[in-house]
Amino acid sequence: MKNQIKISVRTLAEYVHRSGSIVSGFRTASSFTEGSRIHREVQNTYNEHDQSEVFLKTEIEYEGLHFIIEGRCDGILLNGGRTTIDEIKSTSLSLDLIDEDTNPAHWAQAECYAYMYMQEHELDCVDIQLTYVQKSSGEMKRFIRTRTYNELKEAILNMVSVFAPYAKLHLEHEMKRKQSIKDLEFPFAQYRKGQRQLAGSVYKTIQEEKTIFASAPTGIGKTISTIFPSVKAIGENHLKKLFYLTAKTTTRQTAAEAFSQLFAKGLHMNVVTITAKDKVCFTEQGICTKEHCEFADGYYDRINEAILDILHNENSLDRLCIEKYALKHRVCPFEFSLDLAYAADTVICDYNYIFDPKVSLKRLFDDHKKETVLLVDEAHNLVDRGRDMFSSTMEKAPFLQIKREYKERNKDIHDITNKLNDFFIKIRKQAEPSKTIQFKEPIGEFNPLVLEFIDHAEKELLRESPGDSELLLETYFSAQNWQRISKLVDERFILYAEVQRNEVIVKQFCLDPSYLIKQAGKSFKARVFFSATLSPIGYYMDMLGGDDDDYVVRIPSPFSQEQNQVMIHPLSTRYKDRENSIQPIVKTLIETIQSKPGNYLVFFPSYLYLNSVLEEWNLGDHGIPTIVQGTGMADAEREAFLESFKADGSGSLVGFAVLGGVFSEGVDLKGDRLNGVIVVGVGLPQIGFERDLIKQHFSSKGKNGYDYAYVYPGMNKVLQAGGRLIRSEKDTGTIILIDDRYLQQKYQSLLPDVWRRYVIL
Repeated sequence: MKNQIKISVRTLAEYVHRSGSIVSGFRTASSFTEGSRIHREVQNTYNEHDQSEVFLKTEIEYEGLHFIIEGRCDGILLNGGRTTIDEIKSTSLSLDLIDEDTNPAHWAQAECYAYMYMQEHELDCVDIQLTYVQKSSGEMKRFIRTRTYNELKEAILNMVSVFAPYAKLHLEHEMKRKQSIKDLEFPFAQYRKGQRQLAGSVYKTIQEEKTIFASAPTGIGKTISTIFPSVKAIGENHLKKLFYLTAKTTTRQTAAEAFSQLFAKGLHMNVVTITAKDKVCFTEQGICTKEHCEFADGYYDRINEAILDILHNENSLDRLCIEKYALKHRVCPFEFSLDLAYAADTVICDYNYIFDPKVSLKRLFDDHKKETVLLVDEAHNLVDRGRDMFSSTMEKAPFLQIKREYKERNKDIHDITNKLNDFFIKIRKQAEPSKTIQFKEPIGEFNPLVLEFIDHAEKELLRESPGDSELLLETYFSAQNWQRISKLVDERFILYAEVQRNEVIVKQFCLDPSYLIKQAGKSFKARVFFSATLSPIGYYMDMLGGDDDDYVVRIPSPFSQEQNQVMIHPLSTRYKDRENSIQPIVKTLIETIQSKPGNYLVFFPSYLYLNSVLEEWNLGDHGIPTIVQGTGMADAEREAFLESFKADGSGSLVGFAVLGGVFSEGVDLKGDRLNGVIVVGVGLPQIGFERDLIKQHFSSKGKNGYDYAYVYPGMNKVLQAGGRLIRSEKDTGTIILIDDRYLQQKYQSLLPDVWRRYVIL
């Protein structure tokens, strides 16, 4: 039906009735969360004639729009001829802080269900009940109102009238979007070799609701080759939304540029880029309270108008655009970007908004996911990022400090942190003298103590003014994350403790993130994992949750071997030989750059190794300008580093950088801006306790644990670094691989085909 608007009861109620301020990082706007466990516990107390989880629906015509409003009612209670509509809300707040008017959206939800039920059963009057349940104590508080059919009809029509401007804007946008996509052409005169194959594979994956692992060489134009078919799929009604997920800021910028090219071709679509909170916060403090921030104060009173304004006037909702409208409407730019993420057609953001259980977009309901594709750029990065997201640590020091701070302030906080501190001391004694200790099973007494701490910390944080104890808040979040991860722990995890002098750290370490990555993505319509370096493909399918029936596509390089001059210098760069390798490396660099002047990037496996070679390099009388990657470089410093690589051919420049760092991926130095890449070592991660745990885990599963823990992640860094050189059909240059292991069969098999014709120095 034309002009049809399908909307859930909850979405409608929250849109119309949300108001007030962002209250704090602890008490977010969604403090009242629907806990399915608590819902079931309340519903289990119903009488046998009562009903729970009842699907209700109504249709309303308003100003040429046909609204279909639907949802599941928590409870319908039938008692002595009276009908009560029950709406259940679980909360971390003390019930003393909740009164009848705490949240008008809750009444609005219940009223919608009451209206639908009355309409269906031709009733004149019902009771409406809000049931609040304190999630820690299980304590309940109820409020009841009696409403007539006419009162509820007026209330729901009022909600529809408030939502109508957004609905009209959305319908108008959809019509323009569909027509623009129908007319949209590929933004370049022709496809590069391999691009059409990749684009076709992505479209087919979306059509068939599958997962694909696409390995396509650097420089082929993977970004536009995945975005373009996804946009076309939206135009053909296969999709409604796409997420473009990246690990780094540089690749987010590349995705935004691809959409700019499509906008220039006439595409009408809302594309929002989410930037990290600490980068966009107007106060630079990150404290989201009305006392500390005018943009948090009254945020929900102004956000609907801000969203209507920006969506009416803009397509590319990037950082600058969001900041402009956030200032205009006096709203928090970060929260604004999250609200826009639910309204936009496309979201460009970090992996964590989908995969991280701490920060994923919780309001992205399953029915939305079923119409959404995930485009996972540089998917090789998701393996280690997944491990980080699904792991959790707790440290002794914060509990000791909180114990001291709260000795006179709060006996419950003092007592529980004292118990936790004693637990860490016991672990420290157990670990001596090895400094690490592994636990075969979850530590029986620890998780209950953490739960008790969470309970007491919540109560204290609700009493305190925001900012009174940042340490308590931070430790509360750590404890929450520990508890969250503890529910995911299975044979793919290991629990261990590490002692560092007086500090004790316990960690739930995710050895294999594949199952959880798969679970996080399975509700979405389709998943596209792509990278230049998904090699070996079996390893990445294994680590990213792939199945035998998933699609795999390998796009051959469009570039010729003649564009790369590859050399191998068989020098040992193993840790024990590094001191002896420094002078030969410097000699190779000088001879290479003097014989072929130009711009070079030299990648090292660590800052320590980099600085050792740099020290020797600086002693030489070579006169070659040098720039060096520093630790923790700001965005401006990174840009300045890359801007130093000029294509004017006026001389040579050498940049020292680290493998796996910001300059070894997602950097596009075309033409003569880069003439050579030199890679020192085979990129193996430093041998360490956690890497050895990974090795042991996969060895026990019948796989090559050393390759899974060290070789494959290391060589991925090498391939990414080498991929900075050839970015187009016209680029040429030199790649030098400095390590004798490059002559071994195992490492040779992992090199790209276009690197196989090499010269030994």
